[in-house]
Amino acid sequence: MLHYAARPFVVFVERYYPDPFVFVIALTFVAFGAAFLLTPSSVETAVTAWGSGLSSLMAFTAQIAITLIVANAFAATDFVQRGLNRIARLPRTDWQAYVLLAGVAGLASLVAWPLGLVVGATLAKRVAAEAPKAGLFLHYPLLVASAYSGFLIWHMGYTGSAPLFMATPGHAMEAQAGIIPVTETIFAWWNIGLALITLSLVCVICALMRPPEDQIKEIDARLLMTDPPDTIDAEHPRTFGEKLTQARAVSLALGALVLLYMGFWFADRGFSLDLNIVNWSFLTLGLLFARSPGHYIELVTEGGKSLGPLLLQYPFYAGIMGLMAGSGLIDVFSTWIANHSSQTTLPVWAFLSGGFVNMFVPSGGGQWAVQGPIFIEAAMKLDVELPLIVMAVAYGDQWTNMIQPFWTIPLLVIAGLNLRDVMGYTFVTLIVTGILFVSALLVIGSIGGLTGS
Repeated sequence: MLHYAARPFVVFVERYYPDPFVFVIALTFVAFGAAFLLTPSSVETAVTAWGSGLSSLMAFTAQIAITLIVANAFAATDFVQRGLNRIARLPRTDWQAYVLLAGVAGLASLVAWPLGLVVGATLAKRVAAEAPKAGLFLHYPLLVASAYSGFLIWHMGYTGSAPLFMATPGHAMEAQAGIIPVTETIFAWWNIGLALITLSLVCVICALMRPPEDQIKEIDARLLMTDPPDTIDAEHPRTFGEKLTQARAVSLALGALVLLYMGFWFADRGFSLDLNIVNWSFLTLGLLFARSPGHYIELVTEGGKSLGPLLLQYPFYAGIMGLMAGSGLIDVFSTWIANHSSQTTLPVWAFLSGGFVNMFVPSGGGQWAVQGPIFIEAAMKLDVELPLIVMAVAYGDQWTNMIQPFWTIPLLVIAGLNLRDVMGYTFVTLIVTGILFVSALLVIGSIGGLTGS
């Protein structure tokens, strides 16, 4: 069992891993130290680059915040919650429960990264609540860690930032690389196949990490009492305004209008996605499945509760990105890799580079913005297909999320745990899947003709 392999990492995280906000503070000073050691930057240059970067991702931060809120709201609708309750009653053995959490969270992450986090955390609570009825003793931290491990494949799905960036007309690298449609990245056969293989492996890893019964920590009963009450729909409407607030036809009409717009979008552009369209997709679903406008407001308000820590940290990660770009640190690192790569190894180096930079810039889109130009140039020189390089960096970005605490915030808020409860297990996920990704990229890179051109 991998439980014994996971134990040292669990102990390490429990003793030494700081709060996610402290983590970003530490990374900030590590980045400054690296800039002074590896580049000729002065204190003024480095601090100015960092300070200028603090506000550089405000628009992207707003998009990400909307993504998290609307996906959370959709996940909290009656339709989805009923489905999660049915799914939560499926496990009949302990290993089935951990496999279920990783599998469902992974599939939801392919649909939308925030949906994977929200569905995973919510389902973990539901499964833990149903476990005693089925005679199961489940380790709640591992259930939540299994859900977060499923998040490992998010960048291979519908909301993958880097491939959506390259598929959006007018993107910053269009003159260099052109438009790369999602049919050559997200929906390429090799990406879909690798996503399914990776998720299957993650499910096995999570099941094998389950601890002996004497080490099991079950869910705190107080966490099962945190679901928000239905306040607006429970009140009898007294005024015309209140009747409108509780009228489902109003939210249905708005949802239908957004859906009509999206229909025109796809009719005009074909199967073209960007982050805005992904957001409107989940806004539409939430409006269509909510009981009323008032109910949807409740769902959005509840979904926004996990935004505070994320919004606090994003400017500082943007500052690190500004420091790495402005000081030339990212160029030093990425250029060295590109210059020491071959046609066969460039995808692997792109993957490792993406994983390393993700520790400092946990934003798939922001990370690709600083790394993309260098790796695109290297790919053109070495005749490596651009879609593979885009996805290799994306794979690295999603891979080290297993030890980068930024994206655990919304999941842990819903699950009612802290970082030190789950990240020891995800260290094991990182190690095992890293071997898979490197091997797969070597094989895929040797095939050629991936885009059919």
